[in-house]
Amino acid sequence: MRTARQILAEAHTIAVVGASRDPQKPAHWVPKMLQEQGWRIIPVNPYADRLFGEHAYARLADIPEHVDVVEVFRPSGDAPEIVREAAAIGAGAVWLQLGVISEEAGRLARSAGLGYVEDTCMGMERTLADMVHGGIRPGSTVYHGIEPEAERPGVLADHG
Repeated sequence: MRTARQILAEAHTIAVVGASRDPQKPAHWVPKMLQEQGWRIIPVNPYADRLFGEHAYARLADIPEHVDVVEVFRPSGDAPEIVREAAAIGAGAVWLQLGVISEEAGRLARSAGLGYVEDTCMGMERTLADMVHGGIRPGSTVYHGIEPEAERPGVLADHG
């Protein structure tokens, strides 16, 4: 079973069910941030024509291209039906955002062979992994450019 980071690293196209027009909501700024980091975002919202500069679709079934991950910003009770729809369009995984939990959706996803993540913010996972589209950035020190004294040329470390 793939981990959340593996699912995100392997994804190119993310359909966002429940994408919001309100820039104050996570259902707006999380997919927008992912788009800015290189993922193709397809908004799914029956009340919007365009979001994030992209055509918004009313349903997953309306999307005319392959979807790698279906990100869900809907109530937990909607998750099982969204998993069924994701399986029907051939998506590779379903990702339930932070606070969205469904045992039934998990069972359905596993039985359909879909990757599955629940109760996890995709944006937080991306940030923690320092990930951009296509994988994790090359390694860097935690201090981003500040070298520990022992690693600087000509400086001896005091080991005590």
